[in-house]
Amino acid sequence: MNRIERWMAGSTSVRVTLALSLMCASFTACGGTKEGAAGSRTASADSTAPAATVAPVAAAAAAPSGQQIFQRCAVCHQATGLGLPGSFPPLAGSEWATAANPAVAIRVVLHGLQGSVTVKGQKFNSAMPAYGTNQPLSDAEVAAVLTYVRSAWGNAASAVTPEQVAAERSATASRTTMWAAGDLQPLLKGH
Repeated sequence: MNRIERWMAGSTSVRVTLALSLMCASFTACGGTKEGAAGSRTASADSTAPAATVAPVAAAAAAPSGQQIFQRCAVCHQATGLGLPGSFPPLAGSEWATAANPAVAIRVVLHGLQGSVTVKGQKFNSAMPAYGTNQPLSDAEVAAVLTYVRSAWGNAASAVTPEQVAAERSATASRTTMWAAGDLQPLLKGH
């Protein structure tokens, strides 16, 4: 069984993604003509195409988009990042989202935040669910969504890496409750 056949034996979404990726790559490689799209110059499934050609296509298709993942967050924080006054804090210009130490935002996403919190001088008293434990996001997904938040709506904070998320996940693995603002204040001091 060659590599493509092994990939094709995987889940339906992987098969569909791979098939579409290969069709698009074949179409482009053949000059984008109808003749090329029909497969006159495309490789068959038995082709000995190098794995390096297939792997990046599959990896790119599986890479999480921070903006897409943010759709979960937009219900409260809104697509504009401005939140809902009196209910849910803004992320645009938020000292919590853009803290110099990305551990602040990582910990909030992993374990949630509840109780009174002041953001941009306004008090909020609500709860943010734990997306890293109860509604699991992978390290790559947490990194992607936080990188998006830290660079959208005029925010200019550093990107977050999956390695940083993995380190925080490990360091806080024993935590079973949401954070309170006071728990994270020492990490905010560097902002």
